[in-house]
Amino acid sequence: MRTIQGVGVSAGIAIGAIRVLDTADHAVERRVVDDPKAEVERFRAARDTAVNQLKQLRDKTAAEFGEGKAELFDTHQLMLQDPDYVESIEDLITSSKVNAEFAVNSTAEQFAAMFAAMDNSYMQARAADVKDVSRRVINVLEGKRGGGAQDGDGDSHIILAEDLAPSETVQLDRAKVLGFVTAKGSANSHTAILARTMGLPAIIGIGDAFDPADDGHTAVIDGTSGMVFVDPDEATLTEYRGKKAQYEEHLRLLQELKGKPTETKSGQQVRLYANIGRPSDVTAVLANDAEGIGLFRSEFLYLESEDYPTEEFQFEAYKEVAQKMGDRLVVIRTLDIGADKQVGYFNLEHEDNPALGYRAIRICLTRPEIFKVQLRALLRASVYGNIAIMLPMITSVQEVRDAKKILDEVKSELRGGHVDFNEHIQVGIMIETPASVIMADELAAEVDFFSIGTNDLTQYTLACDRQNPNLGRFADPHSPAVLRMIRMATEAAHRHDIWCGICGELGADPELTDTFLEIGLDELSVSPTSVLPLRNAIRNH
Repeated sequence: MRTIQGVGVSAGIAIGAIRVLDTADHAVERRVVDDPKAEVERFRAARDTAVNQLKQLRDKTAAEFGEGKAELFDTHQLMLQDPDYVESIEDLITSSKVNAEFAVNSTAEQFAAMFAAMDNSYMQARAADVKDVSRRVINVLEGKRGGGAQDGDGDSHIILAEDLAPSETVQLDRAKVLGFVTAKGSANSHTAILARTMGLPAIIGIGDAFDPADDGHTAVIDGTSGMVFVDPDEATLTEYRGKKAQYEEHLRLLQELKGKPTETKSGQQVRLYANIGRPSDVTAVLANDAEGIGLFRSEFLYLESEDYPTEEFQFEAYKEVAQKMGDRLVVIRTLDIGADKQVGYFNLEHEDNPALGYRAIRICLTRPEIFKVQLRALLRASVYGNIAIMLPMITSVQEVRDAKKILDEVKSELRGGHVDFNEHIQVGIMIETPASVIMADELAAEVDFFSIGTNDLTQYTLACDRQNPNLGRFADPHSPAVLRMIRMATEAAHRHDIWCGICGELGADPELTDTFLEIGLDELSVSPTSVLPLRNAIRNH
């Protein structure tokens, strides 16, 4: 038996034979061409074929997994039509008289390196996307099928690969795939997201332990712990068969919790909301029976745009979420750009310590023209559902008052234009700095609710950079100091008759559920897939 430790990115247990997919990048031959103009036309024809393939993939994905997951292939089509990408390829063909395959591959490497060098993990994951679409074009140029990895006939199996592109993942026969294991990959990659959507266990990052010779061997994979067992002994097989049965029964029982109240055996009620990053995530929110949305990270609308998103674009996004959620509360956090979330068109200067720098509410208050566009969109959308506005990175009462002043100006402009909006829209703040905890009583008098961002609160309370992997043993979110901060903020909120919740990752930590109930938190907002497990824990308290 060989034991491998990877990174689990999609929960579940799979037991079966390994199927190795040869999806690694291969060297592309460089050739001199006599007619660069004809080679450019050859590239364009291959690009158009690839775009048509992606359109078909989009329709397949929409039919199987919903429109939200199909948006990925809209993005891939846009990548292939991006003027900078196309111009780079055609210039290389013309200036160096090289074959189209080589030009596409060289450009893909250049663009992938650019994405990989970015500080933001979401943008880093786009490196795999640009390689994926470029590989598709090269396959067309070489006369190969553009569909990527195919699992073929045979029994169900565990996919083992160097890496898996999203288009390769979605084309695999779901009935024949038990799970994924890859040498590379990112927890933020679309492939990991698709694996979770498909309900398949997935493990990434096994690195040099990847061995094509494992093809056909039996394996056990645990998508929660990230463990892989190749040629497991009988004791391991017996153990994981039992765990697999327990996990499947657990999932079945969780489905029975839909529609039931989130309350303890003694009757203490907690509102259980979900965190989202884009409108398409609402599908998962509803499927997991969340009672509302406690954090809509609106910055993803900026991160995924090539320029400042317009008022109309934002309005449609907020309106879509509000309408789908009906009368359930939707808390939308205003722009939280900066620190680890960099957007090129904001032209932010380099900072040695961006976590303590120009970010979130500080950008909004010093660039009110950007802030007002978002506030107008939020207010206009508020008549289509139950929207609340949440301000991030607050450290002082003055910041709240300044933000509310700008909000009042926008409200006045809308009234003057006879534009409807919810006059009584809730306004709350993120509690994620020690300063906001210390000033919690004064801040509570200014707003309608608190939502504690435990990721940053841990970082700032313990003076530990949340991006630094060397500080794992010191950045302890279970620290008594962090838990005391949460208690202080909650008590201040209740003294002023406003509600207080958690929207950070800590909200789903089962080791702290009892503590949060004892503190008296009114709401917990977690990832959609954590809603039912957390409801189960609360109902058994």
